[in-house]
Amino acid sequence: MSKRSIAMDMQWLDDVLALLEEGNMTRAAARRNITQPAFSRRIRSFEDWLGTSVIERKTNRIDISPSLVSNEVEIRALVSRLTELRTKIAHHDATASTIAISAQHGPVSSTLPDMVLRAKTAFPRIQFRIRPGNLDDCATMFLRGDTSMLLCYEAEGSAPLQFGGGVLRGRWGNDYLVPVVGGALRLAMDDGGDVPIDTPAIVYPDTSSFGALLRQRERPFGTQTFSANPVCETAFSSGVRELILKGLGIGWLPFSMVHREIESGELTSLASSLGKEPLEVAVYADTRQEPAAALLALWTE
Repeated sequence: MSKRSIAMDMQWLDDVLALLEEGNMTRAAARRNITQPAFSRRIRSFEDWLGTSVIERKTNRIDISPSLVSNEVEIRALVSRLTELRTKIAHHDATASTIAISAQHGPVSSTLPDMVLRAKTAFPRIQFRIRPGNLDDCATMFLRGDTSMLLCYEAEGSAPLQFGGGVLRGRWGNDYLVPVVGGALRLAMDDGGDVPIDTPAIVYPDTSSFGALLRQRERPFGTQTFSANPVCETAFSSGVRELILKGLGIGWLPFSMVHREIESGELTSLASSLGKEPLEVAVYADTRQEPAAALLALWTE
C-alpha cells in the first residue's frame, strides 16, 4: 500500500483502540457511534496515512495485524499525551503550573517555606517540585534544564553565578551565618564570651559553599582547618543543626534556620565573640518560562 500525503485525524487513534478492544468491526463501530461501513472507511484512511495495512479483511472476519497489537500500549500513551497537551493549551493558566526548583539544603529549611507561602497567596493553584542538593548539584540541575529556578545562599557582595541568556537573578532577602551552640555544651561556655579553642565543632567540608566561605574568612569552628576538635564534618545544614542541638559541638548556621531556638534558649548565639557572615538569599530563574518569570518578579519585588 503506498503512503499518501494526507493529514492525520486524531479520532483514528480512538477508532484503532476500539477495534483492538472489541476485535470486531461491527462492535467497534457501535462503540464509536457510527455505522460499520463508515468505521471501516476510517480504518482504511488510517492505513493510508500509515502506509501499511493494520487488518486483514476476510469473508466473515478480520485479523488484526500483530504490529498493531504489539503497539497498543504506545498508542494509548500517545492518545493520553495528546489529550493532556490539548487540555493544557486550551485551558492554559500560569498560576496552575508546577515549578521545579533546585535548592540548597539551607534555604529549603530556612527561607523556602515563607517563599512558598507567599507564592500560594498570589497563585493559589501553583505547585512545587523541590530538588535539594549542594550548590554545585543544584546549579547543574538548573543548567541542564531539570529545573526552571535555582534557590541558593551567596556571600554578600560576591559575583553572581553565570548562566546563559534568559536567566535573571533576584534577591529574596538577607541572612547571615551565625555560630551557635546547644545542649549541655552551651552551659560550658564562658560568661565573658570566650570560647575555648578545643571546643568540639560541627564543621563544613572545604568544598561546600558554606565551608569555602568560612575557610576564606578564617572563621573558627567552621572547617577542619580552623577547628582544633572537629567531631563531625557535613555539608548538610539541617544535620548540622540537629547535631548542635544535641550539644555535640559548635557550628555555623543561617540565622533564619535557628532564630526560634535562639529565642527559646535551646541554642546560644556566639556571634558576639566569633562574629557572623552576611549572606544573600538569591533566586535565579529561566525567564523564558512564564511561571518562573512570574515567581521571580513576585519573590524579588
